[in-house]
Amino acid sequence: MGYQVALSPSARGDLRDIVRYISLDSPERAVGFGQFLISNTKRLADFPELGRVVPEFDDASIREIVVRSYRVIYRVSHAEQRVDVARFWHGARGIPEIGVG
Repeated sequence: MGYQVALSPSARGDLRDIVRYISLDSPERAVGFGQFLISNTKRLADFPELGRVVPEFDDASIREIVVRSYRVIYRVSHAEQRVDVARFWHGARGIPEIGVG
């Protein structure tokens, strides 16, 4: 059985903002891209350590996968078999803002 994958309120807001922004040009592409981000994130249920450790935080439990231009920042809890997605962060935005601790 895989890990549970959950989106934080910040990640949900990020996803909503991404889809809204893309929809200004193409509503169909926006929905498709949102689904693409989610489907890539769901892979973490079976492969929680798929991503690399986020270099800015140097904490083995805070990892990221890169999906096109976006960094999907997440925490892994092996004890709880859980992956908590903290942010969907565009790579051009610099250091991801997440609550650490």
